[in-house]
Amino acid sequence: LKSTPAALAHAVLFAARLIRMAVPPTCIGVIGAGHVGGSTAVMIAMKCPSTRVLVYDSNPRQIAAWNSDTPPIYEPGLKTVVEKSRNNNLFFVNDMARVIREAELIFVAVNTPIKTAGIGAGEAPDVRFWEVNARHIASLADSPKVVVERSTVPARTS
Repeated sequence: LKSTPAALAHAVLFAARLIRMAVPPTCIGVIGAGHVGGSTAVMIAMKCPSTRVLVYDSNPRQIAAWNSDTPPIYEPGLKTVVEKSRNNNLFFVNDMARVIREAELIFVAVNTPIKTAGIGAGEAPDVRFWEVNARHIASLADSPKVVVERSTVPARTS
């Protein structure tokens, strides 16, 4: 797979240290099941088999595709890894509140297209989808969370 498994596993362990957890998180959430979020979730599930990975997408067809025999994206070896992890420690769900409630660490991997209007139009990323999800996390979280931006937003944009 194109995502580097070791880098993702190290990122999870590093995030656990950042929040002073004695052990890595027992549940990781991923919001956004496209190329970035879906492949990230699959690699974390593969490299951290004792960690539950819950994946949510606002498009129910995307979740249904991940739960089918053919993943909605193609990466070499992805189908095999999904089949080994799905319903063991990797779960594609339609319930965002569940993901936020149960996960200790949440990756937000949502669409960040280029702005089409306003300041930065044609150049800057449109982060409104990220902002909406951040607000959902803030409103639904009932315990401390580490939130990781995993979208394709260029560094130093805000």
